[in-house]
Amino acid sequence: MSITITVADWTMTASGDTASFTHASVGGYWAPRVWSGHGLAMAVGDLPAFEKVLGELMKQPIYWLARARRRDVGAGEAAVWLEPRYDAEDEIVYLGGPCRAEGAAAGYRPASAFVIDLVHLRGLRIRIAAYRVTAGCR
Repeated sequence: MSITITVADWTMTASGDTASFTHASVGGYWAPRVWSGHGLAMAVGDLPAFEKVLGELMKQPIYWLARARRRDVGAGEAAVWLEPRYDAEDEIVYLGGPCRAEGAAAGYRPASAFVIDLVHLRGLRIRIAAYRVTAGCR
């Protein structure tokens, strides 16, 4: 079973227990940045659409099936992700957590696609929503 959801500049494809995300500005300055195994960063203006694509995916059976297979009561908790950190100079928000991309380079690098286990999407969505409220983002 596979599902693809597109919201604004984001396209997400879920299959098995993972979700792969791509952004329309692949390779450009505003492309998402990933430090594989450490987290992701994105333009603050991309947060609303990214949060929406997470919410749309969480409504799908594939998300709930992945959660059921995990059998981990803590799966999906926000604690898996660090509180978002805004860099005003670059207008980028950093979200430390279980995100992966190809390549093992150190530091945040532009990524054409990145992967997150479906069970961790809930925690990421919680962190983004809380950040948007406290930062006054719409």
